[in-house]
Amino acid sequence: MAEKNLTLVAEFLLIAFTDRPERALPLFFLFLFIYLITLLGNLGMVILIRVDRRLHTPMYFLLSHLSFMDICYSSVTVPQMMAVLLELGAALSYTRCAAQFFLFTFFGAIDCYLLALMAYDRYAAVCHPLLYVTIMTQKARLGFVAGAYVAGLFSALVRTVSAFTLSFCGNNEIDFIFCDLPPLLKLTCGDSYTQEVVIIVFAIFVLPACMVVILVSYLFIIVAILKIPSAGGRAKTFSTCASHLTTVSLFFGTLIFMYLRDNSSQSSEKDRVVSVFYTAVIPMLNPLIYSLRNKEVKEALKKVLNRAKLH
Repeated sequence: MAEKNLTLVAEFLLIAFTDRPERALPLFFLFLFIYLITLLGNLGMVILIRVDRRLHTPMYFLLSHLSFMDICYSSVTVPQMMAVLLELGAALSYTRCAAQFFLFTFFGAIDCYLLALMAYDRYAAVCHPLLYVTIMTQKARLGFVAGAYVAGLFSALVRTVSAFTLSFCGNNEIDFIFCDLPPLLKLTCGDSYTQEVVIIVFAIFVLPACMVVILVSYLFIIVAILKIPSAGGRAKTFSTCASHLTTVSLFFGTLIFMYLRDNSSQSSEKDRVVSVFYTAVIPMLNPLIYSLRNKEVKEALKKVLNRAKLH
């Protein structure tokens, strides 16, 4: 019984950035700025896609869901990050930590699935342009997105249950900005082999599986682009994929660095920087990437701004 009591953790203490209190306030205002830009940019993208009929296409339908997920994804972690900075540490109950982990995993998994679906959408548009309308019907789009949400929910449930049936003992301080898997695994004690295997197996169904879909889709896209005789035609076709490819590279690049490596050799300082990038910076950049690189989005934005000036 005494040994069991030692493993019982009632709360976790988030202590990221508390070793340098002089940086807390500047970082707080930086993250506040990033969060407000994230909300404004992604909400603006969702509204723009809804109001402009030219953006009522499968690609922008998926993009609107990606923007909504980025709002949710960022909202789970960034306000918590700001609280840690403002209070120089924050205590989270066991239940609240599990809830945050579940929501972060849920929204993050859906983000991955949506990016994979967007790659398939680009494959259908480039490789099968004549069949594109029949492949990406409204019914198909709704089915794909519903499947992404259900798969994300299932993955998040399994990973959360597996992670929080582990035994946590001794130090309950998390040198991180939120309840994420790598710092939590550092606090475990006892036999955690079964849970870690389950977590890894279900991680394979999210990160590597989505990467395979994206890589295979772009392999076919590259082959199709190389078959276009004119350089102008190749450049125009590739430009329709450039924004998505940029987002995929940023998002999956940081996730691979964070999760697909040996947990024991991870540096807390490096992890914090990477986690800030994929939880705060990338959701802020996504609407900028799509608005700056997409002609349709820029034209729709100009139309809305011109209409606002007239009123």
